[in-house]
Amino acid sequence: MAKKNIVLINRELSWLAFNERVLQEAADQTVPLIERIKFLGIYSNNLDEFFRVRVATLKRIIKHRKTAKVFISENPQRLLDKIQKIVIDQQNKFEKIYQSILKELTKNNISIINEKHLSAKQAAFVRDYFSEKVMPTLFPIMLDESSHFPYLKDRTGYLIVKLGRKNSFKKNKFALLEVPTDTISRFLVLPKENERNHIILLDDVIRFCLDDIFSNFDYDYAEAYNIKMTRDAEIDMDNDLSKSFVEKISKGLKARKKGQPVRLVYDHEIAPDILAFIIKKIKLRKEDNLIPGGRYHNFKDFISFPNIGGQELSYKKNVPLKHPDLKGQSSIIKVLKKRDVLLTYPYQSYEHIIDLLREASIDPKVQSIKITLYRVAKNSNVVKALINAVKNGKQVTAVVELQARFDEEANIYWSNKLQEEGATVIYGVPGLKVHSKMFLITRKESGKLIQYSNIGTGNFNGDTAKIYTDHSLLTSDKRITEEVAKVFTFYFDNFKKGTYKHLLVSPFYMRKRILQLINKEIQNARKNKPAYFILKLNNLVDPEMIQKIYDASAEGVKIKLIIRGICSLVAGIKGLSDNIEAISIVDKFLEHSRVFIFCNGGDEKFYISSGDWMPRNLDFRSEVAVPIYDTGIQQTIRKIIELLLEDNTKSRILGSNQNNEYRKSKSKTQVRAQESIYNLFKTKKN
Repeated sequence: MAKKNIVLINRELSWLAFNERVLQEAADQTVPLIERIKFLGIYSNNLDEFFRVRVATLKRIIKHRKTAKVFISENPQRLLDKIQKIVIDQQNKFEKIYQSILKELTKNNISIINEKHLSAKQAAFVRDYFSEKVMPTLFPIMLDESSHFPYLKDRTGYLIVKLGRKNSFKKNKFALLEVPTDTISRFLVLPKENERNHIILLDDVIRFCLDDIFSNFDYDYAEAYNIKMTRDAEIDMDNDLSKSFVEKISKGLKARKKGQPVRLVYDHEIAPDILAFIIKKIKLRKEDNLIPGGRYHNFKDFISFPNIGGQELSYKKNVPLKHPDLKGQSSIIKVLKKRDVLLTYPYQSYEHIIDLLREASIDPKVQSIKITLYRVAKNSNVVKALINAVKNGKQVTAVVELQARFDEEANIYWSNKLQEEGATVIYGVPGLKVHSKMFLITRKESGKLIQYSNIGTGNFNGDTAKIYTDHSLLTSDKRITEEVAKVFTFYFDNFKKGTYKHLLVSPFYMRKRILQLINKEIQNARKNKPAYFILKLNNLVDPEMIQKIYDASAEGVKIKLIIRGICSLVAGIKGLSDNIEAISIVDKFLEHSRVFIFCNGGDEKFYISSGDWMPRNLDFRSEVAVPIYDTGIQQTIRKIIELLLEDNTKSRILGSNQNNEYRKSKSKTQVRAQESIYNLFKTKKN
């Protein structure tokens, strides 16, 4: 068990430090301008999810005051106060960065203008656009002291409008308008004037035409301010035994849309009487995370900001490369009979996965395909290949995780599609989330059943494979495929847990096996033998694992950590963690792969994994880490990790002060790992 009084950084505060690294990318003037805008959108989207999940959870914990501190080892209200202080500080930085980006856009012949700066020609264009496209989607709600305040949807932008008369004692009137970004683009590109490009936001299109909306009211001025509500996104499960799991999830999704408020963001220039009116009507308190913001909210829309300037304003798009062992091959299965293949996205093409599933779907020797589905693409070619396999007489079984947060509706949709076509669908494992990333193809060859498997670090999602860094191991190695088959057997029959010599499988064996691997490094360090390990994770939170890493460091084991997101471990403390180096890399691709490398007395052990080192992954999810036995693939993984560790452009030091200091290097050569990794694969012949 984990030791008491372990030195840890609070996971919520560490996550906020991660999101500030995203904000750093938006501030970095070496990043192309349109990409900087997109990073503002990513920061905003991340923060929305943080409030919907983590802050909402803290608010729930506060209701159970007696046990609250046990859960988070800190007074939850004090932690919420810290969060609010950090978020407000970041919000101020955000607004300054946005204003600086606007100036840079102007220098590049692009202007984002508001309703006050339209020329006569632009004004006429906006009026016509509003009348034709926007007005039909608007349904104003009139507000007064006696009426109930309307329900504010989660993560939806609203304009609260104040109608008044100058030099009059007539009482002001208020109205609410939803900004309809679900049906209309947030950005309207205006006709060029003097060879300059202009963009106006949908919010300002509506502001400009307020007189058209409220023409039947006796007021001579109108002002409008942005507000946005964030709500608790936790799904409360119905305990009605007569209902299916799908019905319970569906009901929970409907309830989520009416979750409790966890944050209200408002324009800091909002008229005091309007803000007081809102707070009174919604019955919010100061501790309900009232966050003053800029003129615009819902910056997640800025992820799709249009580039109407030159190509240099966006990152150069590197075309995903064909794997040298698969390029020009008519059959991937024939290749896998001879050797293992490692695919690394987005540097290499995800289409190889679709090609393999397509090949299996029409191969007369293939008898069955089993797959885990956690998050699939909106227009999923993976699911289409599975449906095609069913139509060609294959037995297809999909283990679909309905509790993949924010993808529940999509997963219900695709599971229904698969069932309609005749596939067998299993809705995960009671009490566990199935987070493993695997499929298993069974083929009859010369009277024997031969299996081919994919075990990866990322979802079977062609969309995210373009921006998430992940690994997929394709293999026919019996040591691995036979154990993958055991995992699928467990999904079918939850009493058959199986035993595993090669795979690390949670929640039954992964924690124990990893602790054994670290203990071996400790033993070797005590014998003055080489002892080290390298971990690449999204999140490092688990107290027992962190304590074991501290123990290893104190014994002289050299440890290097590459942690993208939350890192509760504190590196560099004398006597505790001075043998630990911890960095984080935030760049144009989201670092998502998990890799473990152990010295193992000189005979290095390599694993890629679907799960992080968090209690949820090790104890409450089905995760799979797969060993890499092919020496050539081991060398490739080691080279990738070395490049990440050498990065002196996008890597930050993870320290106790959480200030995201860029890592300095003695080398005069600039190393940007993601570019170097792409070039590595570009020159790789096998």
